[in-house]
Amino acid sequence: MPKLPQVSGEDVVRLLQALGYEVIRQRGSHVRLRKITLLGEHNITVPAHKVLAKGTLSDILNKVSLRNNIGKEELIKKLG
Repeated sequence: MPKLPQVSGEDVVRLLQALGYEVIRQRGSHVRLRKITLLGEHNITVPAHKVLAKGTLSDILNKVSLRNNIGKEELIKKLG
């Protein structure tokens, strides 16, 4: 698996919007996004930090990967 890049929360939000997620609200430094998938409604929160922690980024990518039937490696490539 490729190494996780250092990205901002804004970069992750842009990736998710490209996948069909829509921003439904922002509260403080956290952005909430929603998408209707084949498995139902998927809500995810992304911290709007300058650099996301590796564990946080990995968790977000895992959840998005499972709900959208896209490989985690492909998501990492799109971010990098």
